[in-house]
Amino acid sequence: MLAVLCVWDARAFGFDDVAERARQLATKPYVAPKEQLPAELKALDYDGYRDIRFKPERALWKKEGLPFELAFFHLGKFQTLPVQIHEITPQGVRHVAFDKNDFDYGRNKLSPSTWGDLGFAGFRVHYALNNPAYKDELVVFLGASYFRALGKGQHYGLSARGLAIDTVGGSGEEFPRFSEFWIERPAPGATSLVIHALLDSPRAAGAYRFTLRPGDNSVADVQARLFLRAGGSPIATLGIAPLTSMFHHGENTPRVADFRPEVHDSDGLMVASGDGKGGVEWLWRPLINPRRTLVTSFASKEPKGFGLMQRDRTAANYEDTEAQYHQRPSAWVEPVGNWGPGRVELMLLHTPDETDDNVVAYWVPSTLPAAGQPLDFAYRLHWQGEQQQRPPAGWAVQSRLGHGFIDRKAKRDPNELQYVVDFDGPALRNLPADAPVKAVVSSNAAGRIVERNAYRNPLTNTWRMTVRVTRLQPTQPVELRAFLQNGDSALTETWTNIIQPD
Repeated sequence: MLAVLCVWDARAFGFDDVAERARQLATKPYVAPKEQLPAELKALDYDGYRDIRFKPERALWKKEGLPFELAFFHLGKFQTLPVQIHEITPQGVRHVAFDKNDFDYGRNKLSPSTWGDLGFAGFRVHYALNNPAYKDELVVFLGASYFRALGKGQHYGLSARGLAIDTVGGSGEEFPRFSEFWIERPAPGATSLVIHALLDSPRAAGAYRFTLRPGDNSVADVQARLFLRAGGSPIATLGIAPLTSMFHHGENTPRVADFRPEVHDSDGLMVASGDGKGGVEWLWRPLINPRRTLVTSFASKEPKGFGLMQRDRTAANYEDTEAQYHQRPSAWVEPVGNWGPGRVELMLLHTPDETDDNVVAYWVPSTLPAAGQPLDFAYRLHWQGEQQQRPPAGWAVQSRLGHGFIDRKAKRDPNELQYVVDFDGPALRNLPADAPVKAVVSSNAAGRIVERNAYRNPLTNTWRMTVRVTRLQPTQPVELRAFLQNGDSALTETWTNIIQPD
């Protein structure tokens, strides 16, 4: 069983205690964590590190038969900085110490008896999510401030982070890290788990409280309080509730050399942008794998939500029996309270394959607090599958790029592109086939709309929009916006797309 040492008195411990630790950290110069990994662990290759496994029977709370269990990740190879983990119990707060007997070292020839209390690389939470007789992985916290979770029937895909700093702008991205965790011991029959975390980085410190509620769509209620440090370079981009995903290719960017029609953890960014007066505009930006780094943003006076979504849930559209991309979760960030004005920022990087995350989305507030002053925010993070957040009226179900048949004798402008977008939703399903639906399409000055059409797709009972656009300035990006309208009523979200410059 995991060794535990009592290092705190038996008083109540909670979010405010972690926040006070963060406040104190922010008043002092940043002290970078020191890597003190034993040389034999540092020398492990990839296969050697993978051969170190936590023993399931040693999981915290397993012998007590509690609904949640904790397993831990060993340090080594890529994970070289330890995190400290504590358990909050009715009797007090206990430090969970590293114990070599909790791990199977496989074929490695190591001397763990000489290491002392190494700490852990991170941890994972297990819960009977899909089968009452077996506890699946529910959530993992591992590396910097990264974490990812699952709902019922889902497979790991995109990740969330506690905070992103200068992903865009500034002198280089800073990766804050969760350095310490306090996990509340669940009661018998508990359906939620509370995790507190201390975040630290050169220019910020913060306290986080995660309340995890597993289900068909698992939810994490997040409460956070940040403090910016004085001194150092100013923060150009403070990314709140960041999400990180992968898009290699899809229906809008086919790859002839890959037998799989689509390869991605997410296929679009969805934004519910509030105008501060009760109105909401729903936006959909299909993801691409750009030739070079591409950054766009969507301003909002009062955000109602944003997320990186995996809308395409059809296995045949991926043809990948191992990766199961159709079961990767969407992640929807729902602000709790009024976050005020700011922007959702989307950064896309080029990736040569599916092994690298190349998509980042986060909220950037318009104003930052002064050094030492708290920035409080809360949000609900939904990990969604088939039943996922959608606009109330209508939404894009696929976005395809390319022309159909073109007479070989006809001359076509090489700067002309065609998009074919299908929409579905309650506002569309009961319309007659001859309803006067029109496509409302606009472009920035770098493009000109040549043709637009809207008609019912009889094969799927959805509505199809076709748009032909000519690039007037090939060295400039073309921004497109489009939605379907019937009379004065908008029927769908706004489909917004960017054409990369040459």
